[in-house]
Amino acid sequence: MMENVILPEKVLQYEKFVDEVLREDLKKVLDQRDVVHGDIAEYLQLKNTIQMIQETNDGKAMKTKVDLGCNFYCQAKVEDTSMIYVQVGLGFFVELTLSEAIQFIDKKTERLSAVSDELSRDAAAIKARIKFVLEGLREIQGIPNTKPQPNRTDMW
Repeated sequence: MMENVILPEKVLQYEKFVDEVLREDLKKVLDQRDVVHGDIAEYLQLKNTIQMIQETNDGKAMKTKVDLGCNFYCQAKVEDTSMIYVQVGLGFFVELTLSEAIQFIDKKTERLSAVSDELSRDAAAIKARIKFVLEGLREIQGIPNTKPQPNRTDMW
């Protein structure tokens, strides 16, 4: 009789753990991975721009548009296109030549890709834990597995 009272409480505790801990952890990891993917995209866009400048400009002055914020642009003239400021992290910018900037971007995107892969593995591990706990809850409650089994027919 005592087990019947404790079982629903345990089920509620596990469901609460899945919803409040595991799903929140998964959301945080996926959000972090999205930020990393955004950073990679920005660096790759910068690399493409630098390569375009290298191919077409040869260090001459260049007219461009600069985003002042909220998609408000103004025209600008860049006198020397041989150097560029690149954000290296923690709010710091470094002045680099175009070829140095491309080397930095390649290393930075490689590192960010490794971080993204690690976050993807973390997300997969959290999803596996969620599935494991939910499967345990299903068994504890005596709910039959309703997952359809694939139709397998002999090919011969």
